[in-house]
Amino acid sequence: MKLSYQSTLSPRLDTLPTINLEDLNTTAALQTRIDRKYLVPVDKFTEIFNSFDAEMQVLDTNGLQIFPYDSVYFDTPGLDSYHLAAYGRRRRYKIRTRSYLDSGVSFLEVKTEGSRSATVKERIPYDLADRSTITDEGAAYITETLLGTGQAPPVNLSPVLETVYGRITLYLPASNSRATIDVNVAWSLPGADPLIMTDQLVVETKSGSAPGQLDKHLWRNGIRPSRISKFATGMATLMPHLPANRWHRALSLNMPQPPNR
Repeated sequence: MKLSYQSTLSPRLDTLPTINLEDLNTTAALQTRIDRKYLVPVDKFTEIFNSFDAEMQVLDTNGLQIFPYDSVYFDTPGLDSYHLAAYGRRRRYKIRTRSYLDSGVSFLEVKTEGSRSATVKERIPYDLADRSTITDEGAAYITETLLGTGQAPPVNLSPVLETVYGRITLYLPASNSRATIDVNVAWSLPGADPLIMTDQLVVETKSGSAPGQLDKHLWRNGIRPSRISKFATGMATLMPHLPANRWHRALSLNMPQPPNR
């Protein structure tokens, strides 16, 4: 799936100081964090962001500030990972490959829910050519990681969903937190055409237990956290027979609808 992205969502983005990936990972790795997600209309985001006066830096690599991401999600034949999320199980997991298409770097990631709803992400480097498969090494890593959290490892994993989008990453020094802005998010089932969301942005804040500056600014402007998961809401949109009560509001008000819905 190959898509193009808007390079500028707000004039203010062009004026921000930059930070490189090495410094960002050193100062705000945040592998264990509280994630808060928001669905924001593109025009509303521009208005809100232009009025946000906090100190920020934007991730820059070789002069680029928006980067194409590709994620392939894996699940069992019975969609165990999806159902654990749909029913809000305390012990749940998500398995995906995350590929940074501009640099050709890829990782296999295992995300679990830790204490107090904190997301814990573990990952290992992965061959870009293998991003749609689980290798023997990958299977061993998944087993080891999930056993370490007291969960039984899944079997017969296969790709069930791909997402592609452009991402802008911000660093907020005062709260040592990150925020990401995802544009033109696209979902596709294996072998199918993508469903693209062009009128909404997925804004995600990543911080410790306390809400960050951007969270509070969004709240002041009437934007509240949304139950959206690129994996779960994408699956529920493209496979409407799945249980989706946890994401009903996002699905009915915000998500693009497939042509046959």
